[in-house]
Amino acid sequence: MNFRNSRKQDFEIFSGSFSDIMFFLMLFFLIVSTMITPGAIKLALPQADKTPSMNKQTEKIALSITKDLKYYINDKPIQFSQIEGELRKMKKGDEETFIIVRTDNSIEVQSLVDVLQLGNKVGVKMVLATTKKDKGN
Repeated sequence: MNFRNSRKQDFEIFSGSFSDIMFFLMLFFLIVSTMITPGAIKLALPQADKTPSMNKQTEKIALSITKDLKYYINDKPIQFSQIEGELRKMKKGDEETFIIVRTDNSIEVQSLVDVLQLGNKVGVKMVLATTKKDKGN
């Protein structure tokens, strides 16, 4: 007596819907990743009445100063004494190099002036990043 089933069962997994789901997830993450702010350093920028934008398509370098006076060039930590050398490397003879200075609104003015003097010494154009002032202020 043979009690075994004579039919052999084949199992299949349909993966067509999985590829669709993966495609939509990939699109979602690509779109979300482009919305992330390039400056990962959290700063409370100073406020101004008008905030003009830079329309030139030159290389933009961000120099950030936190409230505890830590300096960053393009999100890379750097010592104050090394800023001038890094700015000289980044300038590379280009007269249209822009440095966007992102500083916390609570630091002393002298710390900002010291950085601006270094930029002037190197010969790069520096722009202070601000946020738009609220109408209630």
